[in-house]
This record gives sequence, structure tokens and C-alpha cells, in this order.
Amino acid sequence: MTTGAISPKLFSLAWPLVLGNLLQTLYNLADMFWVGRVSTEAVAAVSLMFPLSWLFVSTAMGLTAATIALVSQYVGADEDRRADEVVAQTVLLATVVSVVLALVGFATRHWLVYWIGARDAVFVEALAYIEVIFLTLPLTFLFFAFRSSLQGAGDTKTAMWLVAVSAGINIVIDPFFILGWGPFPALGTQGAAVATLIARLFATAIGIWILINGSWGVKLYVRDLKPNPTLLRKLIDIGYPSTLDGWARSFAAVFMAALVARFGPAATAAYGIGVRLMSVSWSVAGAVGQATATGVGQNLGARTPDRAAAVTRAATAGTMVLLAAAGGVVWLFPATAMGAFVDDPETIAEGVVFLRIVALSWAFFGGLMVVQGGFRGAGNTGIAMVLSMLSRWVFRIPLAALLAFGAVSVTLGGFDVGPLAVPAVEIGYTGLDWGVEGLWWAYTTAAVASFVVGVAWFLRGTWREGVIDETDDETGVESEPVSGTTDD
Repeated sequence: MTTGAISPKLFSLAWPLVLGNLLQTLYNLADMFWVGRVSTEAVAAVSLMFPLSWLFVSTAMGLTAATIALVSQYVGADEDRRADEVVAQTVLLATVVSVVLALVGFATRHWLVYWIGARDAVFVEALAYIEVIFLTLPLTFLFFAFRSSLQGAGDTKTAMWLVAVSAGINIVIDPFFILGWGPFPALGTQGAAVATLIARLFATAIGIWILINGSWGVKLYVRDLKPNPTLLRKLIDIGYPSTLDGWARSFAAVFMAALVARFGPAATAAYGIGVRLMSVSWSVAGAVGQATATGVGQNLGARTPDRAAAVTRAATAGTMVLLAAAGGVVWLFPATAMGAFVDDPETIAEGVVFLRIVALSWAFFGGLMVVQGGFRGAGNTGIAMVLSMLSRWVFRIPLAALLAFGAVSVTLGGFDVGPLAVPAVEIGYTGLDWGVEGLWWAYTTAAVASFVVGVAWFLRGTWREGVIDETDDETGVESEPVSGTTDD
């Protein structure tokens, strides 16, 4: 990415990521398709659990954002040995964090499912689904460690092929576990989670083997798995804003799902299907953003910041044109898109309104994701985090509450702590009471506003310095080449 025409190289780097993300989205849609054959409650359960599942996936993505920045900049600076140790420390960090999250999540699963808004039959289906998803967390984190390591080195195709095979496995076995085809019991929503577990186990095992083999640009040395406090600190310092970014996005999605649940199962099911369709645009924009991060990182490592800026401009413009066209198709045929997943007229009607409003924002939402990718490639993950916070918690959530609901009040206090009485304070506001449609308009308005802020921030150029130094010896890794023997 440091020489030659930008657009062809950007396309070469981005298309495997786009295809890989679309395949990932495809098997999410396959889950929804087959779960839709069970019941509306099952669809609502998976819909409510999607933001919670995304919370953990986005944590993995945030954790490995530092890997992309460091590996790409070290590769651009011809420091391949340092890039290898970044890979090992990423695997170590991903393993520890994912196991802790899985244990905490499983221990609090009943409270989490209830807090999101699942009740009665929806609660039972959601709990069965999320219990298995917690088991997949270490696999998910390790796969993202593998994917980000190869991506930083400029190889996006290998991970794409693994995702393709994994998605194919998931799609094929889904109906066997969900509906009970052949000798398998009908597990409903839990069957969708079991299929995901099997598919991710396959992809992660192959991915780790590829890293140990070392023939794909970076190599995982077993001896490098010894904790390196300096490098771990650097990974955390660069990565934690991306992790917080992922949490901000995920908690916002959980919060929105909880708001939607107040309008009943049909609205919740329509939201879940609509979000799955929206995830197609996220998949494209997120993949191009990842390619942009690699291009920006390698060019900053090579000390060519103007070219890094040109990569971001080209990627943003191309993504917005593509997503504007895709959003236009969905806007024209929303009932067809919804009808592919469910045949309930009320759910389809709710979904048509959702898609007609939210499709207007696809280009702006995608453009912001690419700009954030540029910041992450530079190691400025804090700015990307602030933009996510702005989009969701400053614009979307308050606007959703204002537009969707009427008079709302919350009472705080009104209890005693020993001899101290805490007075009751009522906090309230008067909204426009547009109902669930107000939630959809909040999505669109927030996307446009945050895109404008993101572009203005990028044009300031404060991201051009990168995060490595040519004389940086902090990792303590030798600079000379290492022999091709493994350290098993």
C-alpha cells in the first residue's frame, strides 16, 4: 500500500475483507431465516441477543485494533520481527480477556437477558441461545487475533477463505440443529448457537495453525507467548479506546433493543431482521475501514502521510457511493426484504417502516466507519472511540427518547441510609411521542450528524504522526531476522 496507484491496491486489499464480512453476515441471516421457521418469539429472542453478542464481538475487534495499527506500521517500516511479537502478545491478551468475559457473562446470564427486556417464552429462548454463545467467546477472540495479524501484514485473502468455509459449515448445519432434521433434536434458538460454535471452532483452529506455520507474512512463535509487559501495555494503550468504542456501540445497541422491546414482539422481531439487513452495509463499510487502517498504517510507517490521507479519501468516497445504491434498493423493496425472513404481516409492516427510514442513512453511516478506520490505522483509536460515543450516546439515544416517547419521568432517591434520608427527586421530560418510528428516525439523524463531525476532525490532520518510532526498542525484540524453524 505504500507505492503505486491507490485505488487498485485498496480494492485488492478491501474486497476479501468485504466478502469475508458479507459471508459472516450471510450466516447471521441464515440463523435468522431458520429461527424464523420456529416462532415469532424465537425471532424476538435472537433479535434481543444480537446486541449482546455483538458486545463481545466488538470487544474482540477493539482489542485487536491495536494489532492492525502496530503490525501494519512495523511492516511498513521493515521491522518484521517486531510485528511477530505483536502477534504473540495479541494471542495471549485475547485468550485471557475472552476467558474472563465468558465466565462473567455465564454467571450473570439470567440478569443480562432479563435486563435487555426478554420475558416469558422470549426469555427462555434467549437464555438457551446466549448460554452457548458464551462458550464461543475464546474462539471468537482468537480468530480476530489471527485475522488482524494477517491484515496488518497486508494479507486479507486467507482470513476471507476461512470465513467462507466457516460460514458454509454454519449455513449447512443450521436447520439440522434448529429444526431437528435427521437424527438431531430440534433445539430452536439454541441450535443456532450450537451451529455457530462448531463453525467458529473450525475457523479458529485453522487460523492458529496458519500463524504458527508462519508462511503468510507473520509468524506466531511459542516463545513469544511469554508476557512482555512493555508490549502488552502498548497494545492496551492503543487498543483500549477501540474496546471502549466497541462497548459504546454495543451498549447503545442493547439500549436501543430494550427501547424497541417496549413496543412488543412484532416491533422487536422487525428490528432484529432489519438490523441483520443493515449489517450488510456495516459489513461492507467495516471491511473497507479495516483495509483503510492497513493502508494508513503502512504509509505512516513508511513516512508518507499524504498518501495515507489519499487512501482514506478514496475509500470513503467509494464506500458511500456503493452503500447509497444498496440503500436505494432496500428503500424501493422493503417488504420483499422482510418477507424473506418472516411471514407475519404485522412484523413485515413494522419492518417496512424501519427500512424505509434507516436505509436513507446507510451511506453516511458507512462513510463514518471508513473515516474511523483511517484514525485506527494511525493508532488514534481514541478519536474513533469519541466519534462512536458521539454518534450513539450524544446523538442517537437522546434523540430516540425524545422522538419515540411522550411524557417520561424517573424518580431517584426516596430511601434511607441509616439515619440519613435521601430525598426523592423526579426527573422527567416531554417527548414527541412518535412511537417506534421515532427510534428509526433517531438512527438516520445521528448517522448524518456524526459523519459530518468525523470528516471535519479527519481534515484537521492531527493523526499523521503514527504510533511507532524508527529507534523504538521498547518491545525488547531483536531486529535481526529469525530462522524459519518453529519453536514448538
